[in-house]
Amino acid sequence: MIHLTGTGHDVTQVSHQQNGQRGRDSGGSQRRSPLDLIMNQIRRKRSASDRKPLGRFLSRTSDRTLIPEDGEAEGREDRGPSSATLLQFLPQLEEMDVSWNELIGRCLRALTSHLQHVGGIRTLRLCSCRLNADDITALGEALGCVPLLEILDLSWNNGVGGGALQGLLGKLPPRLRELHLVGCQLSAADAAALGGMVSALSRLCVLDVSCNPQLTQEVDGRGFGELAASLSHISSLSTLRLQACGLTSDCLDALGASLRCLPSVQELDLSCNKGLAGGLSCLTPHLAHLAHLESLDLHLCCLTLSDLEALIQVLPSLTALTELDVSSNKEAGGVVYPLVSALTLTQMKRLQLNSCSLNEASFTALAAGCRRGSLSSLRLLDLSYNGSVGDDGWSALFSAGGLGSLEDVDLSLRPLTSAPCSAWLPALLSALPRLPALTRLALQRWTAGCRDRQRLDHRLRKRSVLLEWDPDSKEMMSSCKMTNQEGVEETPEE
Repeated sequence: MIHLTGTGHDVTQVSHQQNGQRGRDSGGSQRRSPLDLIMNQIRRKRSASDRKPLGRFLSRTSDRTLIPEDGEAEGREDRGPSSATLLQFLPQLEEMDVSWNELIGRCLRALTSHLQHVGGIRTLRLCSCRLNADDITALGEALGCVPLLEILDLSWNNGVGGGALQGLLGKLPPRLRELHLVGCQLSAADAAALGGMVSALSRLCVLDVSCNPQLTQEVDGRGFGELAASLSHISSLSTLRLQACGLTSDCLDALGASLRCLPSVQELDLSCNKGLAGGLSCLTPHLAHLAHLESLDLHLCCLTLSDLEALIQVLPSLTALTELDVSSNKEAGGVVYPLVSALTLTQMKRLQLNSCSLNEASFTALAAGCRRGSLSSLRLLDLSYNGSVGDDGWSALFSAGGLGSLEDVDLSLRPLTSAPCSAWLPALLSALPRLPALTRLALQRWTAGCRDRQRLDHRLRKRSVLLEWDPDSKEMMSSCKMTNQEGVEETPEE
């Protein structure tokens, strides 16, 4: 699907239906790159004199073999002008996304050499295009033609790492606001180069280098430490994502020193860094300086009890915090009471505690927090994959009240497991009138009798609430049909 959106109210949409059999045909026609096909589409759609200048250019395809949509001979198309030269007809272009086109790799220069025709581009996305070092060099040479560029996304290009990032050194436009380098196989040497680049970007707001596990493997003492130090020069930074970057306690120490100089940070993602275990205390004293921090993600970090205690101590200082994710940290199940008690403010919107080995005592603590009103503004509560909670724990939570703003709740069990919920389902049914904002309830792999299932389904259907529950077996469906014929006794809502 190719979308071409005009700058005014004019919207043009072109649907390119691929034919798999024709794509496999080797009848002598030469394969064309995705860019050729895209530009041919633009040329056709802009043949009418009443078309307004295009302001957005989007193309995504997973089909590696591209052919004409209308059966025209490719030779006829190839006699036209070079597709990249058609950029001169798009002077108002502001957004270009040619992601997920692997044939672009090794020939990006054919595109970048014509970027001077679209100097007003503000967003450029080249995700998963198999870019190599030569492509990055070509891009760096052309960035001077797009001085207004604000968003650059080169994620999921392994060739960006291994030194190729040097091709962008000193070339990034000073107006750049977002830089995305997710899954680019960045090394510690690349981290040092990246530090040199971002330190000159005074307007940078978003830096995402997630899924680069070699980023912290130091070489001669250089690497992540230099990147962390350079962040102190970007006072405008509001989002920093370092998910799955192999962070250790030493990295947190270096990062913490820069956080003191970043008062604008609103989102900090350190998730999926198991090397943080036992070292979170190196960071937590610096978190207190992030007065505007709204989202903190620490899921799957193997946090120890001492880590969680250090986090609990700093939580009262994070007065703007609205989202906290400590999922997949088993020790979290033992500190739910002090954790929830530390969240004394009522602006919390998302609390994720899935796969935290929660038990009945954990749910008793959650229920106490609900009664105090600590979670009255909560919109998302994820308690999934905590199968060791007893029936009394679930009942206590739903009987506590205090979740009037809750929109999304997930209570699902792990795959390949199951458990009955009939004992605590009446408490959930009684709580539904006190959950007026609820839009989604996930109960996957919980089992219940036919009458209970139908009663819950009926209650939620009346309110257009999405219920995610495993499909009934044939035997259950047959039983439910019989029960349905007899009629389901509805318990009056409280």
